[in-house]
Amino acid sequence: MSPVSTTSLKLTDEIKLQAANAAKDLGMTTHAFMVGAIKQASINAELRRSFIEDANNARKEVLQEGKVHDAEKVFKHLKARIAGKKSTLKATNW
Repeated sequence: MSPVSTTSLKLTDEIKLQAANAAKDLGMTTHAFMVGAIKQASINAELRRSFIEDANNARKEVLQEGKVHDAEKVFKHLKARIAGKKSTLKATNW
């Protein structure tokens, strides 16, 4: 386990009550609930950052290469694959 340091949070009474009620419903302490909430928020922020980075890279690739997939063809391809049929999907020029 990593070293633990103390951090102070200034919370409104409303947020404190919401956290306490949620923690009670989950059978955990308010402290554990808040630590978990902060951890989940940081994970979500990293996932969002990574998603946006991937989207920007994909956009750059499309602009450089000029190759795209038609949405209707993608859906048909996916349905065929789900049904166990062979299907290929080819990119076309933008």
